Amino acid sequence: MSTNTTDNQRKVTTSRLLDMKRRNEKIAMLTAYDYSMAKLIDQAGMDVILIGDSASNVMAGNATTLPMTLDQMIYHAQCVVRGTNRALVVADLPFGSYQGNPMVALESAVRMLKESGAEAVKIEGGSEIRESIERILSAGIPVMGHLGLTPQSINKFGTYGVRAKEDAEAEKLINDAKMLEELGCFAVVLEKIPAALAAKVTAALSIPTIGIGAGSGCDGQVLVMHDMLGINEGFSPKFLRRYADLAPVIDSAVKNYIKDVKDGDFPNANEQY
Repeated sequence: MSTNTTDNQRKVTTSRLLDMKRRNEKIAMLTAYDYSMAKLIDQAGMDVILIGDSASNVMAGNATTLPMTLDQMIYHAQCVVRGTNRALVVADLPFGSYQGNPMVALESAVRMLKESGAEAVKIEGGSEIRESIERILSAGIPVMGHLGLTPQSINKFGTYGVRAKEDAEAEKLINDAKMLEELGCFAVVLEKIPAALAAKVTAALSIPTIGIGAGSGCDGQVLVMHDMLGINEGFSPKFLRRYADLAPVIDSAVKNYIKDVKDGDFPNANEQY
């Protein structure tokens, strides 16, 4: 067995992600929300599986991530953990479960790890949530940061457009990223910011950056599973590459099933007892 094969089968941890950055090995991260898809993604060799609060959009049909509750996120995380052996499992803490009150943030993070089995949490924001990050880290819970476009703040931004194009916001993002590293976060997601800025942040940090719409200069990339598999047809931002076009495949399969049932062709003699 080759060294590479052995390495691919080895459990991914937060410290392994740091090693990957040091040796310039890119980090692959993808969302999952249920057991069956998590199992397939894990078996394929994914480094990190994120239970994103994007479940609010692609699983629950909400317009934003804001309605997602901690109980709902724990449920999705439980499902994903059961299907995962290799990947590092990171779960989003949803809107309202960590902002403003560090003790509430700690309670939310503890519940997530204890009740779901996830191995780390991801939270959005920089200096505004410093105390919450410190409190969570003080309990030994790994934290992945998230800067740039932070969807839980959509009502503040009023748009899902590119962030940190202006000098002041870019400077704050760089400072926030350095703060996250100093506090002890093991990685940071950079969402929808100029590629040059993301590359600058990546070079300034010793912890990995994971980009989504932030260019190729990040240490890794993340996409929403439903988007990259072409299940979610109504979402096609510039940064999205579709690796499959499953919506018409599913549509055809379901229509063929309906037809066979209506025509009395399913089940046939070989498909009954």
